[in-house]
Amino acid sequence: MYFFIVNRMSGNGKGLKVWRRIVPLLQQKKIHYQVEFPKSPLNSAVLVKELVKENKIKVLVVVGGDGTVQSIIAELIDCPIPLGIIPAGSGNDIARGLGIPLNPTIALAYVLTGTIKKIDLARTGNKYCVTVVGIGIDGRVAQNVNGSRYKKWFNLLKLGHLSYALSLVQILFHYSPTTITIKLDEKEEKFLNVWLVAIANFPNYGGGMMICPKASYTDGILHVCIVHGISRWELLRLFPSVYRGKHLLHPAVAVRTGKKVEVISDSPMLAHGDGEPIGTTPIEVDVQKEAVQIISS
Repeated sequence: MYFFIVNRMSGNGKGLKVWRRIVPLLQQKKIHYQVEFPKSPLNSAVLVKELVKENKIKVLVVVGGDGTVQSIIAELIDCPIPLGIIPAGSGNDIARGLGIPLNPTIALAYVLTGTIKKIDLARTGNKYCVTVVGIGIDGRVAQNVNGSRYKKWFNLLKLGHLSYALSLVQILFHYSPTTITIKLDEKEEKFLNVWLVAIANFPNYGGGMMICPKASYTDGILHVCIVHGISRWELLRLFPSVYRGKHLLHPAVAVRTGKKVEVISDSPMLAHGDGEPIGTTPIEVDVQKEAVQIISS
């Protein structure tokens, strides 16, 4: 049996619209399924925990965005039930990174006939992230976007990815970079005037930003991007290049790799995982190899 979790509010109501599009297809194909519409991320997590415990379903399918997936992913660790995704959010970076089409009809076909693969997760404390843990101005931007009114309007215009860019401009001239120490496995390194640290399990996040183009969710390695020693105006000029991964050519951008990352900063830096707040520095992130099963291309 296929069990669908639908986030009705994902993408400003897009989740419910997408669900209504795929119901006739499920009925046409005579697919045996059940559906729930949880009212909160906590409700979703509790529901999935019970489903895993009962072990009566064949596939769990999320109709929603990155936040919906992030809210339930911890319950699927080392679980035999694979996760299917029908993207219905504003960024849909998890779906993009997995090669899942944004078209609901095609995404459903992938759920029904796609390949099951095991993917890595990034872990910090008792939280698990699929794409990227962002620290610094990135964490502040994520916090601002989640509480903004314009995110709703950008989503309605199908321009959700612009929410990050607008928020960055709003925050940039009020944000102060700081000094950090990064411990990667057994190596320690200090960086001055750090704006951003992105610890990546996926190459992309933030609605298509290619923060670490060589990052892979199947290699057991985390890629770390550090933006440091750069002026506000230069950072603003550099920003558009991240959508093509060309920011890595700039001398103010450093890239490191490792299985365990610790970030210590002179002043607290906000952090997010998959766009959701996860605290402040100091923070430790490690990779969980082949943690969950996902249906993808």
